[in-house]
Amino acid sequence: MVYVTGFRCFKCGKHHLPGEIESKPIPRCSECNSGLNAEYDYDSIRKSLLTDPFKRASPTHWKYWAFLPVLDLSHIITMGEGGTPLLENNSLTLDIGCKRMLVKYEAMNPTGSFKDRGSSLEITKAMEYGKEMVVLASTGNMGASVAAYAAFAGLECIVFVPNIVAAAKIKQIKAYGADIRFVDGDYSLAMKQAEEYVIAHRDSFLTGDYPWRGEGTKTVGFEIADQLYWRVPDVIVAPIGNGTLIWGIFAAFQDMYEVGVIEHKPAFIGVQVEACRPVVDAWEKNSGEIIPVEDPETVATAIACGDPIDGLGALRAIRETGGQAVSVSDSEVIEVRDFLAVHGIFVEPSGAVAYAGARRVSGGLEGKTVVCLATGHGLKDMWGIE
Repeated sequence: MVYVTGFRCFKCGKHHLPGEIESKPIPRCSECNSGLNAEYDYDSIRKSLLTDPFKRASPTHWKYWAFLPVLDLSHIITMGEGGTPLLENNSLTLDIGCKRMLVKYEAMNPTGSFKDRGSSLEITKAMEYGKEMVVLASTGNMGASVAAYAAFAGLECIVFVPNIVAAAKIKQIKAYGADIRFVDGDYSLAMKQAEEYVIAHRDSFLTGDYPWRGEGTKTVGFEIADQLYWRVPDVIVAPIGNGTLIWGIFAAFQDMYEVGVIEHKPAFIGVQVEACRPVVDAWEKNSGEIIPVEDPETVATAIACGDPIDGLGALRAIRETGGQAVSVSDSEVIEVRDFLAVHGIFVEPSGAVAYAGARRVSGGLEGKTVVCLATGHGLKDMWGIE
């Protein structure tokens, strides 16, 4: 069965039927061009899926298929994504001063980042539509992930890459056989060029931080609750690039709340770097508008998204759960990257951003169970490591 009933715009609230969105080359709101949130038939999910065997089954990405907008489970494209560890280290708990500090280590996904969850769903959708090519803009991790899943499925892949991407990530994308188009500009310009390509080539399929990726990313949130035996942590700390990750995790907890698996939602803390903090600025000003940042420069290149597609979703996740948005410096990011590494958890600079944010707000985390997202493996970007 397919349980998705439609898509609603983050900004203007317009509801779109699934067929309307699936027929668009760029899946955004037809009224205001903003991002979209999927809506589901929760009554049917509650009646047919949520059984004791479901709750006891091991956490994996496709375990939560009922909350994903896919038509045919017999044709899913998977490389074993998901089921990543939720690590607990007493030294980290003492460092933050909370009750429990848990790290969701997304580096254990097939290409080394959380992006594989969204890529699995996106390439599945491309196959559903009979496409032979996928196109995207990427600051590295998503490009490598989509290139890998496209290669696995036998599809061609074009990646528009801005000029800030780490060399190791370029090599990883090339290794999967993708066609790399270098862009003399930031992520926003790369995204614009990718969208223009798809509009001009209707046989191609646009991947990136659009509804399909956001829905695939939700499984991080399902797994967190699942790995805590369907208990809810007090706080989840996530980095914000395009906002898709923090929104996706929030949406998962919203889904679980609607079907009655959990009784409340965690507070969300969103973290950006000081050179690229449009969501933090909007939160501090209590604004409903996100002002883009042009050509941001930071060691956390994976989240250097000056005009975040799901920025309004990130704001909603933070505001509706009584959370907060904070920014951290590049020096804090590198200090945390090195600190986590000497405690056995190796992440790239962007993967250290959430923990750096937890340090910033540590005084408000006493007595709480906190989950931090470690989004990408350290081998992807070893900036400053000799």
